Amino acid sequence: MKFGIEFLALNLLFSTGLAIPAVGKLFKRATLQDVATTGYATLNGGTTGGLGGPVVEVNNLTAWAQAVADDLPRIVVITGPITGSAQVLVGSNKSIIGKNSNAKITGIGMYILQKKNVIVRNLIISKVLAANGDGIWIQKSTNIWVDHCEIFNDQTHGKDYYDGLVDVTHAADWVTISNMYLHDHEKGSLVGHSDNNGAEDTGHLRVTYHNNHWKNVYSRGPSLRFGTGHIFNSFYDNMFECVRPRLGAQVLVESNYFVGASKPIFGDGYAVARDNAYVNCTNTNLAPLGTLTTVPYTYSLLGSAKVVASVSATAGATLTF
Repeated sequence: MKFGIEFLALNLLFSTGLAIPAVGKLFKRATLQDVATTGYATLNGGTTGGLGGPVVEVNNLTAWAQAVADDLPRIVVITGPITGSAQVLVGSNKSIIGKNSNAKITGIGMYILQKKNVIVRNLIISKVLAANGDGIWIQKSTNIWVDHCEIFNDQTHGKDYYDGLVDVTHAADWVTISNMYLHDHEKGSLVGHSDNNGAEDTGHLRVTYHNNHWKNVYSRGPSLRFGTGHIFNSFYDNMFECVRPRLGAQVLVESNYFVGASKPIFGDGYAVARDNAYVNCTNTNLAPLGTLTTVPYTYSLLGSAKVVASVSATAGATLTF
């Protein structure tokens, strides 16, 4: 009987595209041609990245920077570790995908400026100094999908030694950030960079965060000015300040699990909170009640009770191709 139950469990995992690696994470089978299927990145024409373009494999900084520089469709596969102190400018119509666990980017930030239709998946990014921007910096760009990446630094330096893990600024729009493992950092994810940028940002900055694991991040999970945020199915693990709507921002926060947070949801913006679990938290939801009760796309909620097990198993660079 025990063998039969285990066999059925394994069969179920494999039938859904999941496999069990030695370290206990659930690796999910994916394809280089995958497109965004959930969140704001599915709107405004959708986000397809380099779909239809050639596949190019790179394993050094020069080749990577050259492969993503133009705006032609291209799927750029990073096959090995790349280390440096630089910022890579990413063009439109690109998919940047880590082939496997060797795709570790150290010290190099990605800057998506005034571009559209970009996918970034399955990368492990760390130790990007503030001088090289954020781990991933999305500015004045539309239709961006960042998925299944692990981004981290450390908390042993001052708060400005590194910048953000994934930041969305200057009227960027139609963004989905999903299945991420974001950890060991001071300032997580900033949406809207300044209190004085309302003229540019208002009516933009629509961002979806879902199925993400935040761990040992001090703040910004996200901090969002002026825009619209949908945050669901996410695990906030030992994070001081989590979701912070500001300056008229509207957020819908549902099916999340907060543990050990001082301020799970707070700010002078507006929030609608549904089915969130608060464990060993100082507060719950301190933000004024908002009006964002629905979003213009379909999505599935795990339910807060199931978030920890599901997200802990699958978030991060856990794709196989």
